[in-house]
Amino acid sequence: MAIELDHIFVCTSAGAPEADRLLRFGLSEGPSNRHEGQGTANRRFSFKNAMLELFWVSSEKEARSDRTRRTLLWERWSGRGSVASPFGICLRPRDAQTDQASFPGWDYRPSYLPSPLAMQVAEAGLDEPMWIYFDVLTRSQREQYFVEHPAGIREITNLVLTCPAPLRSPAAQMVFEARVLSTKPGTEHLLEIEFDHSRRQGVEDFRPQLPLVFKF
Repeated sequence: MAIELDHIFVCTSAGAPEADRLLRFGLSEGPSNRHEGQGTANRRFSFKNAMLELFWVSSEKEARSDRTRRTLLWERWSGRGSVASPFGICLRPRDAQTDQASFPGWDYRPSYLPSPLAMQVAEAGLDEPMWIYFDVLTRSQREQYFVEHPAGIREITNLVLTCPAPLRSPAAQMVFEARVLSTKPGTEHLLEIEFDHSRRQGVEDFRPQLPLVFKF
């Protein structure tokens, strides 16, 4: 399947004070967003081809409502730092919109999306990232939100995911086959994000505030 990365989310503390670490590194923050009816909110950092989203539950009631419960967003957010993967990987078609089926999953229609739009959520355990496919998103739409970062990084060119447990879901296998990311064993949840093919050979480790390492 011809898919590519659209954005990454990382579960954080309420209000995402962890974003200050990214600002000190030299990222420019974009507008934040509240997902009405879903009970979540974010702080966002846009790059030329994708976005990094710091994500938290702002309303437990909405996050555990009948409409949202199946997403397990409450369990993922409240279980971050333990067995639950704190990551979500959102994918889009690599080229034009397609009717081709993506990974096995179910259609999620949050109240903040206009009908008949839906995103597809994969069937996967909490020990894996949340895998999401949304065939309305395009690279050109992402590029509209890109602003230059003082750190000088522009484009996400590779992802390496560390998970304590093997990734066995069909969605994970499809993401590997599409070369959206690779994985390696480890004792903690961690995501290494490469920018601009790591041309400057720089490394920035954001732990313990965030389970992220930038390579640029």
